Amino acid sequence: MPEAPPGMDDSMVLHQTGRVPIPEGFSNQRLFIVPRPAAHEALTRPVTRRLLVTDVGYYPEARDHGINRPRGTPETVVILCTAGTGWVRIGGAVHRVTARNALVIPAGAPHSYGTDAAHPWTIWWCHLTGTDAAELVDFMEVSVDRPIVPVRSIERAVALLDEIMSGLERDQSPARLVAASGAAWKLLTQIGVDRVLPTTGDPLQRAMAFLAERLDSAVRVPELAGLVGVSPSHLSALFRRATGGGVLAHHTALRMARARQLLDGTDALVGEIAREVGYDDAFYFSRHFRRHHGMSPSAYRSRDA
Repeated sequence: MPEAPPGMDDSMVLHQTGRVPIPEGFSNQRLFIVPRPAAHEALTRPVTRRLLVTDVGYYPEARDHGINRPRGTPETVVILCTAGTGWVRIGGAVHRVTARNALVIPAGAPHSYGTDAAHPWTIWWCHLTGTDAAELVDFMEVSVDRPIVPVRSIERAVALLDEIMSGLERDQSPARLVAASGAAWKLLTQIGVDRVLPTTGDPLQRAMAFLAERLDSAVRVPELAGLVGVSPSHLSALFRRATGGGVLAHHTALRMARARQLLDGTDALVGEIAREVGYDDAFYFSRHFRRHHGMSPSAYRSRDA
């Protein structure tokens, strides 16, 4: 039996079976395993060959729960902790798992994990496989060195896992497996997107709000960075991570979006719209608009609905 992590007793460390060590399971638990012949067949079909849920479960207050997999598992393991505390040993380090965290273990990575003796965790979990599973893990920016992901929208994440569970409990038809794949895709992308989009009050959110309120004027990056309390380079890095482009590119995209709204919803002249979104020169605005949309403002307005 492996040595317990610091501050945790040996009862929290799992036996070598790789399964829950309590024969009767946990009170009010839910557990579903897709029959392996059905899973193998699903991996030959469109959609489910890209992402497939093979196992899903819910363990409330899972006292003495733990797993040891010295050779890892063929699937990616996703564990959503909604209450209590647990731990994982992976990549030569021990990490604590707390409420509103997701533990993501890449396929093939040796690991062990378990609940805290004093504060047993409540977890929803699933195993995923398919050709796109590794790419989704990369998108979430997790690895054996960084397996813990904060989950901002814990209620939505739980709802998606409950949707997967409820569907598979009804039947394991190809259509039901596709539905489970879609919910799992949404779960992983939601967690990944939450890592890069701003939270209320942080520098990125305040900068984005400032830009959204200043569509009628240009903004200087150093001044905006000073306003939200970070360096210009750090602010630019935050925008690149969240939007794929820089601060000014995001501001321009907001101004162009407002221009499209005005072209679609009003009879304002192009020059009036240009001034509304911060361009004194209507011809300069038109060149910018054409660069972003492949057509002039007038052509955009007259296009077929």
